[in-house]
Amino acid sequence: MGQLIVSKFGGTSMGDAECMLRSAEVSFRQGSSLIAVSATSGTTNDLIALGKTAEAQVWPEAEKILTKIESRHRKIAGDLQISGESQKKLEVLFEEMNSLAKGVYLLRDCSTKAMDTLMSLGERMSSVLFAEAMGRVLTKHGSTKKAELFDVRTVLRTDDSFGKAKALTGEIATLCSQYLGFLRDGKRVVVTQGFIGMTEDGFTTTLGRGGSDYSAAILAEGVAADVLEIWTDVAGIATTDPRLCPQAKPIREISFKEASELATFGAKVLHPATLLPAIRKNIPVFVGSSFDSEAKGTWVRKDVEDHPLIRAMALRKKQVLVTLSTPEMLHAHGFLFQIFKIFNDHKVSIDAITTSEISVSVTLDDSTLLNKKLISDLSQIAEVQVEENLSLISLIGNNINHTPGLGKQIFEAISDINVRMICLGASKHNFCFLVNEDQGAEAVRRLHECFIEAGTEEMG
Repeated sequence: MGQLIVSKFGGTSMGDAECMLRSAEVSFRQGSSLIAVSATSGTTNDLIALGKTAEAQVWPEAEKILTKIESRHRKIAGDLQISGESQKKLEVLFEEMNSLAKGVYLLRDCSTKAMDTLMSLGERMSSVLFAEAMGRVLTKHGSTKKAELFDVRTVLRTDDSFGKAKALTGEIATLCSQYLGFLRDGKRVVVTQGFIGMTEDGFTTTLGRGGSDYSAAILAEGVAADVLEIWTDVAGIATTDPRLCPQAKPIREISFKEASELATFGAKVLHPATLLPAIRKNIPVFVGSSFDSEAKGTWVRKDVEDHPLIRAMALRKKQVLVTLSTPEMLHAHGFLFQIFKIFNDHKVSIDAITTSEISVSVTLDDSTLLNKKLISDLSQIAEVQVEENLSLISLIGNNINHTPGLGKQIFEAISDINVRMICLGASKHNFCFLVNEDQGAEAVRRLHECFIEAGTEEMG
């Protein structure tokens, strides 16, 4: 009995018939048992635009978007020469898309619940097409396995937080055992959808943008997979964003803890929550490119062989620094509780934090989170200062908080760049600090040269 492999393919891997057939070849070669796919490239954005346009009562524009989405999928269907049965499934989904858009138009309201159902159509359409591509590849190679389309909503149970639903992992494991327990017999290759789920009451939900990786990891946990593969358009995780720094190097192996920090602090390859189900069940994660499947890619594991001081670095733009100052903090208890309660009440997440005797500074992602009511509530307990247009730079590695001389090296490399805030000590895997947004990319390039290209990450 072989390994049970769960594979996920992103939107660019679903871009057209050629991409789908290439991805299906990768799945065949890897021996994937369960494959979760994203919507075809650009479709989710088009579906969001469709909902908003219909709600805004601009029906001619909404019809154009409907035609665009239908045409894209009909073209792939034609190129793949799909079966009559699959063509019928597509037509039903097109009809659902039309009806939903008309309903939004007539009601002049696209609720988060309606938007989730609308957005789910992207994955539901692409999976019909990919199941056909997978079937063709299996037949071509003379395989006795059958490609089977499966509605992930049957097993991926969530709460009703539409727009960013929470997965109910206990129920998912039970449902996976009930509906996907046959996977280990190796007779079928199951194609399903990423990104979407369903409530107890039968309403379609989405896990939030980037949630396809996460849903694949939830499924891997649910079916007790041996390996989770994330196939995208880049060959694994790099030491930093290659668009920022052409000298970025591929990382062959990285620990769960390092990869979690890297994802949380801005690396785009993995969705920040993706690794949680894999960590819970200690499932190794492989990240590779469906466009270059021969490239080595990156393995993310609990235990790795080498532990460099600096493994990688990330840049997170559009950061906001909020500083709260009051003499009442001095030797007083409960002040931090009050601050965190206010942020919690407004459902705003804090990234980094540092404190002095009478001040607390926190970083937030994107100034859109800073609504007037939040500032007003914070102003009740302290003087509030807000600084925008900042970037958070994170150095990810090992034993960072117990390595003498590291700070000296970092700040010498960026000696002419002002550092607005430093956060160190909470994790041995991360050292992060804020700089002005227009200096962020330059800071990353210099630090990458210092620690990765020069090889000084071996120090300590």
